Amino acid sequence: MKSTFVYKAAPERGEIWARLFAAEAPEIDFRVWPDIGDPAHVRYLAAWVPPDNISESFPNLEILFSVAAGVDHFDLADVPAHVPLVRMTEPGIAESMAEYVMHAVLSVHRHAFEYEDAQSRRAWQPLPVRPASEVRVGVLGLGGMARAALERLVRFGYPCAAWSRSQHAVDGIACFAGPEGMAPFLARTDVLVCLLPLTSETRGILDERLLSQLPRGSSLVQVGRGGHLDQDALLRLLDSKHIASARLDVTDPEPLPPEHPLWRHPRVRITPHVASSTRPQTGFDMVLQNIRRHHAGEPMVGVVDRSLGY
Repeated sequence: MKSTFVYKAAPERGEIWARLFAAEAPEIDFRVWPDIGDPAHVRYLAAWVPPDNISESFPNLEILFSVAAGVDHFDLADVPAHVPLVRMTEPGIAESMAEYVMHAVLSVHRHAFEYEDAQSRRAWQPLPVRPASEVRVGVLGLGGMARAALERLVRFGYPCAAWSRSQHAVDGIACFAGPEGMAPFLARTDVLVCLLPLTSETRGILDERLLSQLPRGSSLVQVGRGGHLDQDALLRLLDSKHIASARLDVTDPEPLPPEHPLWRHPRVRITPHVASSTRPQTGFDMVLQNIRRHHAGEPMVGVVDRSLGY
């Protein structure tokens, strides 16, 4: 009897994974939600929003995969303790995130907001061109996506720093850590990039107190999760010009209501949670490799530490 893999996320990716499983892992019965077959045969489940009552619905589940790099959309209390939760770690996620962050930082560096405004007024207003060495970038987080973005930024000549919960050492990066490291990290940051996981400790971290510690005229690039940011505080700091601009790829809720003031703020640009996404082929490769590691009794890549929430 074949083991069943149930996929519950974007259907277009599910169609691609179905073809890949058929070609490369025919021993696994791949199914797209809500077609789950016999629940007792389901050994693997991949989801964006998991179904309710996982333990009751799939009594023989062996691995639960997140189709995203984060797992904040999972209720860990509903995931049986013996079932590992594995986040997506395929390289395409980090590569596309690094591209988005580079674009966002360059748009601040090269005055994109100012020139868009000038064009709307049909004004020819050249601004001084600053070297990258004068634009200090600070990244909240030091996970895989943060490191990929920092690598690109350093290559372009930006002075880069990173803040994380515990101390790290990364060549070419000024590393700060813990509560005592936050103030000096923020004080040297002209463009703040949030790439933290969303946990009980980081929810609401981008509040008025933190953002106010940035130098006046700094900018925010929010590519973590919507729950990190106090959106009302951001609006106040934008209106006071303490924050010069913000690029938001994530909001709370998603999407924002049509009447939300962030939509029409002249110093805000919003994208619909597209900074990074799993590439179907490499995502499939990562999942299949982990299944085979699991069968061989080897450690899987990307297993979530439940005590940390990521």
